[in-house]
Amino acid sequence: MADAVTLELNTMAHGGEAIGRHEGRTIFVPYAIPGEQVRVEITEDHGRYARARLIEVLKPSAVRVDPPCPYFGQTKCGGCQWQHIDTAVQPRLKGLVTLDQLERVGKFKEPAVFEPFADESGWEYRNHALFRVDPEGRLGFLSAQSHDIYPVNDCMILHPLLSSLLGSLDMVYPELEWLELRAGTATGDLMLLLQARDEQAPSLEVDFPLSIVQVNHDDAIAPLIGLDYILERIHDREFRVSATSFFQVNSAQAAELVNIVMGALDLKRKEHVLDAYCGVGLFTAFLAAEAGRVTGIEVNPPAVVDARHNLADAGNVDILEGPVEEMLAEVKGTVDAVVVDPPRTGLGTKVIDGLAERRPKRIIYVSCDPATLARDCQRLTRQGYGLEWVQPVDLFPQTYHIENVAMMSRVSAR
Repeated sequence: MADAVTLELNTMAHGGEAIGRHEGRTIFVPYAIPGEQVRVEITEDHGRYARARLIEVLKPSAVRVDPPCPYFGQTKCGGCQWQHIDTAVQPRLKGLVTLDQLERVGKFKEPAVFEPFADESGWEYRNHALFRVDPEGRLGFLSAQSHDIYPVNDCMILHPLLSSLLGSLDMVYPELEWLELRAGTATGDLMLLLQARDEQAPSLEVDFPLSIVQVNHDDAIAPLIGLDYILERIHDREFRVSATSFFQVNSAQAAELVNIVMGALDLKRKEHVLDAYCGVGLFTAFLAAEAGRVTGIEVNPPAVVDARHNLADAGNVDILEGPVEEMLAEVKGTVDAVVVDPPRTGLGTKVIDGLAERRPKRIIYVSCDPATLARDCQRLTRQGYGLEWVQPVDLFPQTYHIENVAMMSRVSAR
């Protein structure tokens, strides 16, 4: 077979591929595990590095397992990348990837990366899922190797509430573009969102409690049945989450994130805390109970409405609407501590500069991408901050994705 080579794999890359070397080139191999000897076919040659397709595992890792999902594989569903790796081992690999990114991208020397918090079971955790619709009208996820839609009838990482909802759907709607299912795992609330090509509202009937919302191409929403939000509960707080508002995909592990953030801040009921990218107010609500004052910043209008509703009982909270880089100038008074939970792209230089100007004593960075976390932490060190530690949290078992909480402290008077 042309371009087929044998590799010894030695580490895991950010992105979920195992890495080996051949003739001076780095080779990335999906669906493989460090420590394995494999036979691969080169599929993309980029000179100094290449990507390959796994042909055969010659010497399997001791942590290789048979994937339980019939949709998992190189030419199948692309939603999961690591079902071939023992669930108990996945968090450890993710912690090593985080360490590697901090050292290589962030240039940190021996950063303190704690043992990752694992998900309790590794399955049935997703509280929302987006399904595409193929030309035959079947629901599915994007394929692992293309943008084609791979039809599925079930998903083993969906929360049982969503699995039950998916199994109950009986829809024939050829004009459907996508469909999203959401659940409040602690409340039992269910929601179905859909988008249609012609934006005509479909005729629908339901015989159980379910909200259905149509999302138009301009992001405007039209409730068709029931409410335009669900309720979810984290610890003892209830949160309203509107149809197009962001919320962490794993509610149980979101509670762990809250614990880590609050423990890192160790508030004394007098500080002013800035919660940037505050969303519906997940961290804001718990900050308000232990800080003197909290200012949240959020750009998504529906999430701002949710946050103000969710924090209506907190008299020490202000929610500002707009991009963080613009709204930082509107934050009044001294800022003692900051929590940031940005999208995958991380913080821009304007945000980092703006935060540094406020000179908070601590910055708690919640990140869903270790590469941008490493980059931004390095930029913050140039602004007078030191990286104290990073705590990985596995919010996304069976995938390569990893959430991290990093604690940075001001170490200079710059």
